[in-house]
Amino acid sequence: MLQLDIYETLVAAALVLLAGRLLVAKLSFLRAFNIPEPVAGGLVIAAILAIARAGADVSVQFDTSMQTPFMLAFFATLGLSADLNNLRKGGKVIFVFLAVVVGLLVLQNVIGVGIATALGLNPYIGILAGSVTLSGGHGTGVAWGETFQNQYHVALAPELAIACATFGLVLGGLIGGPVARHLLRKVTVPSTDKTDSEPMHFEHPQAVRLITAPSLVETLALILVCLSAGHALSATFSTTALALPTFVWTLFVGVLLRNVLAALKYDVFDRALAVLGNVSLSMFLAMALMSLRLWELSSLALPVLLILVAQTVAMAAFAVFVTFRVMGRNYDAAVLAAGHCGFGLGATPTAIANMQAVTDRFGPSHLAFLIVPMVGAFFIDIANAVVIKLFLSLSLT
Repeated sequence: MLQLDIYETLVAAALVLLAGRLLVAKLSFLRAFNIPEPVAGGLVIAAILAIARAGADVSVQFDTSMQTPFMLAFFATLGLSADLNNLRKGGKVIFVFLAVVVGLLVLQNVIGVGIATALGLNPYIGILAGSVTLSGGHGTGVAWGETFQNQYHVALAPELAIACATFGLVLGGLIGGPVARHLLRKVTVPSTDKTDSEPMHFEHPQAVRLITAPSLVETLALILVCLSAGHALSATFSTTALALPTFVWTLFVGVLLRNVLAALKYDVFDRALAVLGNVSLSMFLAMALMSLRLWELSSLALPVLLILVAQTVAMAAFAVFVTFRVMGRNYDAAVLAAGHCGFGLGATPTAIANMQAVTDRFGPSHLAFLIVPMVGAFFIDIANAVVIKLFLSLSLT
């Protein structure tokens, strides 16, 4: 057992990002399928560690205590980027996309329950391998795990939830690019000249942005306020009907803070926000993917694995035939479809990474980066809670 401390883990995460950049630069099929750099590097390292464990009984233990702060910092930057004046530009498109997302939540649970019932499993396993862990991610899965185990008699539900969410995180980062590649053949791709205008916060992570040390410190202070207040609100409402994951509260505080400051005529420095947000996103994904215990995914019972494979196929088909078509059959719709694969199976950071892989090559999609962060990080958790409770209230026998 090789145990890395927090500093060595951060070094490893940085090396994973550099390795991912090198792989994407050198391997044309990764670029062709728009695979995000953190996903490419992280999965390669995770696979190497899995082989080392199986072949030489060598295992590595990372100190991932910084993984959650990086994730929360990313969601704080999403919230701080959400100027309501800009969000209003999305208009009804936001609600149309939310309706599409809710449609997937229902479909995931129908597929999960249907296959689980057909295979003679507890139908609640189908919900657990549905929107709870796929659209919900690790946070929602862990939160519901104890409930499924204690109230609905799903054995080892917390462990199963983590495994299903991990499976989704991996596949969400892998299928978004190929889906976008397929859809881009059907649309007019915008100019790839990125010098025309300032890219939005996460559209072009490698863009050069002029910032100063004072603006960076100010922005970091705002992010830390969001993290602190988000933790406090999460703890306060943890036993109430408003119990939501900490990242949702962090995002909410960011939105509130951004717009209160705007009303007070204080401008949040978007360039510093973009830099810190992209760093947080990259480090979170690198740490999450390099520390995957891939051998645990291989131990998923075959029936549950069949459900998850069916969910992956359904997600890709839904993105192509529903998300893309409903959202306009254009370039923005293709980018939205890639993002939907990210948080429909994995998490919002994966959605952003999927979209970055597309827009960094083919040009900006302001609309996609306007609505996916809010819908994927905030509205989806509220909608998912309603859908989950609806399915649990049904007589699943």
